[in-house]
Amino acid sequence: MMQKKSFIHTILLHLLKKNKLAFAGLIFISFCVFSAIFAYIIAPDNSPDADLQTVEIQAKKPGYHQQFILTSKEIKNHKKNLFSGTPNSFNYLPISHFKILNNGIVIQRYIDEDTSNTQFISNAQLAYPDAPEKNIITKKYILGTDTFGRDILSRMLIGVRVSLAVGVIAVIISLLIGITLGAVAGYYRGIADNIILWIINVTWSIPTLLLVFAITMAAGKGFWQIFIAVGLTMWVPVARLVRGQILSIREMEYVQAARVLGFSNFRIIYHHILPNIRGPLMVMAASNFATAIIIEAGLSFLGIGIQAPQPSWGLMIRENYTFLITHNPLLALIPGIAIMLLVLSFNLIGNAMRDLYDVRLSP
Repeated sequence: MMQKKSFIHTILLHLLKKNKLAFAGLIFISFCVFSAIFAYIIAPDNSPDADLQTVEIQAKKPGYHQQFILTSKEIKNHKKNLFSGTPNSFNYLPISHFKILNNGIVIQRYIDEDTSNTQFISNAQLAYPDAPEKNIITKKYILGTDTFGRDILSRMLIGVRVSLAVGVIAVIISLLIGITLGAVAGYYRGIADNIILWIINVTWSIPTLLLVFAITMAAGKGFWQIFIAVGLTMWVPVARLVRGQILSIREMEYVQAARVLGFSNFRIIYHHILPNIRGPLMVMAASNFATAIIIEAGLSFLGIGIQAPQPSWGLMIRENYTFLITHNPLLALIPGIAIMLLVLSFNLIGNAMRDLYDVRLSP
């Protein structure tokens, strides 16, 4: 435990003292992780997938305000859930004007900027029949609304879950496969090395997106299928790295001494060789994390990744990219900028890890 604390402390100290940009990237990643965990608590729209659609207010710019009247709604389950959200207990009707009467509320139902119609909502239809004024609320859309009138900020907060989850799962899969095959090839050499090298070269020759397409088509569209597909395409660089590192380490004196002492090959690899290539592996993991985020965003943009209504930053760009040439380009730029910042943060941390473990750059 002390070694882990010392190791993490060394990394954080290096980022803080030597690389301010990487430390800023770490802060941004920490904010994204916090947002992913508590998304349904801090999001203005905490309905499942932040999918509260109000088509009358579609494509509104950041800072937009809209007045609503709450009407009753029959739902079977309205229990709060930290991970899947809470179904809306009311209907939200956009209004531009209202007048409270003894038996109800007369509203001007908002349809467009210059269009509205008059409706009467009786007290029995209101969400709070005993307090008519309580049924009038004003919502602020800090980042605006998308093409379906959904709150972009809420979908951004919930959508970061996909980007972080695909990175974590893809890195885990790539490390498990890459370290295992790379260690076997580099340590045992011979036939095992030739077979694994052949597999690496064949896989390396297939374009990444084409391979992801093939795996996705075979496994089907879905949340977990995309994560696994991305992970299965990213193990090759890890295997090549581990193989090369082990080839340069396997003949060193401490490895030879471990063999003489009768240690098993597994113990030598796991306890003596792999800890000494931890630095390059961390750099590769950070790089793979960033790559996985970009691949998932690309797949979602092409329509074969995360499926609506589940929010994903790549899917949000797909849904709103037509607004780039119209009056509200921020609808597509906001998730695009978020992807850029998250990828940049992981790349900065990867570069900082490289500097930390590169003896040629050490003072």
